[in-house]
Amino acid sequence: MSSHVHNMEVNVPIEIVWEFVQSMDAWAPLIPGYIDHEIINERESTWTFKSAFGKIIKKKIQMKVDITNWEEPEKVTFNLMGLNEKFNGYGYFKAAKLSENKTSMTGFLEITAEGKLAKVMNPLLKTSIPEMTEELTLAVGQKIEEIVKR
Repeated sequence: MSSHVHNMEVNVPIEIVWEFVQSMDAWAPLIPGYIDHEIINERESTWTFKSAFGKIIKKKIQMKVDITNWEEPEKVTFNLMGLNEKFNGYGYFKAAKLSENKTSMTGFLEITAEGKLAKVMNPLLKTSIPEMTEELTLAVGQKIEEIVKR
């Protein structure tokens, strides 16, 4: 099991953060290695992305994302299930109002490999999950600030 949490501040009201993260179409393309995604319904989608596990293994990953809870305007939680590889996990985006125009935003991701390759993949996930979590959280925060500046 590999997990990581990353926190950042964005210079926008919490309502703007919520407006952005409640739409999977808005933040799915910001996943590192993004290829595409498909919305099945308001709580389910599939995401396809390329991921590098260490310096040797590069894989095209397809995951099903199930939103388990929308807690407006503070938290979106989701479960992850590998469709073409044996991975599962969960994550969340959490927002906390710091002031009228400043919000603390936290991204969390936990993924575990299962099956025959678990002994090889789980140690590689320990190094790639922190990087992926930070990249996604920063990309979401920067995109939100960019949209507000327009």
